[in-house]
Amino acid sequence: MLLFMYIDPGTGSMLFTILIGVLSAGYYFLRNLLMKMKFVFSGGKVKEQDESHIPYAIFTDSKRYLTIFKPICDEMEKRGEKLVYLTAEEDDPLLKENYENVRTEFLGEGNRAYARMNMLKADVVLSTTPGLDVYQWKRSRDVKWYAHVLHAAGDVTMYRMFGIDYYDAMLLSGEFQIKQVRDLEALRGLPEKEAKLVGIPHMDALRERLLQAGSAPDHETTILLAPSWGPSSILNKYGKKMIDELIATGYKVIIRPHPQTFVSEKDMIEPLMKAYPETDKLVWDRNIDNFDTLNQSDILISDFSGVVLDYALVFDRPVICAETSFDNGIYDSWWLGEREWIFETLDKIGVKLTPDNMDNIKELVEKALTDTKLKEGRDKARAESWANMGKSVGSIVDYMIEKRKELNENVG
Repeated sequence: MLLFMYIDPGTGSMLFTILIGVLSAGYYFLRNLLMKMKFVFSGGKVKEQDESHIPYAIFTDSKRYLTIFKPICDEMEKRGEKLVYLTAEEDDPLLKENYENVRTEFLGEGNRAYARMNMLKADVVLSTTPGLDVYQWKRSRDVKWYAHVLHAAGDVTMYRMFGIDYYDAMLLSGEFQIKQVRDLEALRGLPEKEAKLVGIPHMDALRERLLQAGSAPDHETTILLAPSWGPSSILNKYGKKMIDELIATGYKVIIRPHPQTFVSEKDMIEPLMKAYPETDKLVWDRNIDNFDTLNQSDILISDFSGVVLDYALVFDRPVICAETSFDNGIYDSWWLGEREWIFETLDKIGVKLTPDNMDNIKELVEKALTDTKLKEGRDKARAESWANMGKSVGSIVDYMIEKRKELNENVG
């Protein structure tokens, strides 16, 4: 009997989408009916006044995008603009901010958050969440404009398929991203979105912290191992072999696993931490803020983690990238049939780590620390992917304000 009651995740998602569609249609029908009744009984003198309508909204599904959205909230507060910050995480630090013009609100988790977003009333909505109008998150009839802002200086096409198709605007950081957007639109017969180069708030914030912190204190040569998580990550693929080789270099080693590792891969990470306790030469870093660790290291070893571009482009230091297999079958990049910008770039800014050269890791580290071609590669990647350096937040807020003015002028 229980077998007949089981609903697989895909079917459950579809049923939820249908339910939300039915509820939304009913909501709009009843609202319109109520307004018509008010209009008739008032002799045609009643105008709709909706105090729940929001001029600007930000939606985030995760607090990890704090470095993107807090500076934007701060700027809107400074300019006296009314903004609502909507988050799907109850422990989002922005919920504790005391703003006058910016209101912060916890929507609920998962489908509850999307259900509320589907009935939002706002002029301009800014988000870094992909999948608008594809899965649970549907375009609200009462939102005039959806704008997507990137959270990393990489490929727009590295979202799962159709992740950006139904946004009205893309706020980007590199010309190559505009081309990717246009190529996808052409392949799918979509109307052109607005595409504007604004920069990367997250990297601007890191850069500002680095400028304020100044040079790192004198320290011994330090290797930072900061992999992603999952079966293809460094710690999963190489584990003890990787740590043994790093210790053998004689350099100080900091290991900073991805936070999700401690949630989803306890069976892998806990035995490793037990087998390699901390010493004056080996440190396990679990701090939420990674700035000090990045700033106090001389070289980064990673795989496909987003920290690679932060480290190379902001801190201007060399990286070693583990060779990993990447299947783009579920991503938008599959449609374009071209090698992703990030992988082309990794070849130019870093030394490749493979099972064959792992025994010579000290040699790889010394090569990366002195290779001037890698510096040239970082400069090129920075120019290609980080437009409007240091000015992204102002550009994004300017865009939101100008867009709302334009939308309301057109209505008038």
